[in-house]
Amino acid sequence: MQTGMSDRWMSQVLTHIIHLSKEHLLVTDGDGIVRLVGPTSEEIYGVSQAELLGKNVRDLEKIKVFSPSASRKVLETGQPQTMMQETVNDQKLMVSAFPLWSDEGKMLGVISFTHDLTEILELKRRYETLTRQIKEFENEIEELREKNGSDHFIAVSKAMKEVERMVEKVSGVDSTVLILGESGVGKNVIAREIHQRSRRAHGEMVEINCGSIPEGLLESELFGYEAGSFTGAAKSGKPGMIEQANQGTLFLDELGELPLPLQAKLLKVIQEKRLQRVGSTTYRDVNFRLIAATNRNLDEMVKQGAFRQDLYFRIHVVPIFIPPLRERPEDISAHIKRTLHSLHERYGLQKQLSRKTLQLLLHYDWPGNVRELENVLERMVVISDDDLLEPGDLPVAIIPSDHTVLPHDLLLSDHQLTLQVALEALEQRMLKEAANSCRTTTEMAERLGISQPSVVRKLKKYKIERFKNE
Repeated sequence: MQTGMSDRWMSQVLTHIIHLSKEHLLVTDGDGIVRLVGPTSEEIYGVSQAELLGKNVRDLEKIKVFSPSASRKVLETGQPQTMMQETVNDQKLMVSAFPLWSDEGKMLGVISFTHDLTEILELKRRYETLTRQIKEFENEIEELREKNGSDHFIAVSKAMKEVERMVEKVSGVDSTVLILGESGVGKNVIAREIHQRSRRAHGEMVEINCGSIPEGLLESELFGYEAGSFTGAAKSGKPGMIEQANQGTLFLDELGELPLPLQAKLLKVIQEKRLQRVGSTTYRDVNFRLIAATNRNLDEMVKQGAFRQDLYFRIHVVPIFIPPLRERPEDISAHIKRTLHSLHERYGLQKQLSRKTLQLLLHYDWPGNVRELENVLERMVVISDDDLLEPGDLPVAIIPSDHTVLPHDLLLSDHQLTLQVALEALEQRMLKEAANSCRTTTEMAERLGISQPSVVRKLKKYKIERFKNE
């Protein structure tokens, strides 16, 4: 093939490659003159191919067709460049430019690849939406605090607003309340809220966890005992917790753990409003409001004979169900804000959550509910040496196994997400997804729309495991 024909053939091939490429390509010669440019130039730069061909990238940069010019930077340094670029129509682009060398080491020109940032801009939009939602949640919490005068009872979600409505209704009466819900949802918080809003608030609220006291001691703790009623008893006897709740509120937490014999005695006290201390033959009048709570299914326990049906009917007057935290995600950010505020006051610290850390906390299922959330936050605040709490400060269980923790500078302290860092994070995620579903780097290249050598280079850059059969 003659040299002239060879040059024309190569020029035609390169032109076709640029026109068929999924990425926008631009090629200059060694002087910076645009020799080849993709057909999407008007869409990308706001000017046509004809207006670009034959122009020097330095001149195009001066009139802001694109700025800064990655090709100019390569011509000046001889090194590949990747940078953010703005165009005359205010588009933001990610451009990677690479030098083209001859066999003699002379720079023949520069080829640049312009990436579409649609996904990155969408990612930024989502973060901004999340920030607005958090701000809205914070405003709602402040409104609730002003309304209720409470730093503990949080009701942002529809479900918890219904719980608040029930609390408001039962606080004005003495009806027995049964609070239901998983462990850690805050049943004791609701019980205290009812007591504090009730006409018995001047009296004592006595709380006893029926599952935390050994069965042999539980009876005397509940009902009290007379002097000499058993070995080790106080000489003057001792009133039980039910007596201490006289004119106040008795809160029996984990009621499902109460042994059957004591269930019968408790039922009698509820019905007669009087009790006998252990070892006594006389009755003492008591006037208390009963609130009970359990994470057990009392209906099933009644069927199995593990809980008295008559006691169940006595306490199942006004049931209040508290949904698990995973079913009311709107409340999570409110609990986070309240808990951090409390920890700051308690320990004299000022720790803040990075946006990525907050996102992980908001998307965790919280099997331990509010109690687990409070424990995790306290652990992070106390242990971390930094004022900004990053994903690395979280317990491993909270970070999903398929989740890539992005670089710390992805979430800057001023809450501004840089597009370059976000692009690298997105590129890393897409490479990992392709590596998991493709058998070879060639297949990955086809999937991602880039060359196979580019795939290999990027895998090495992000330290993603290479394929064993290549």
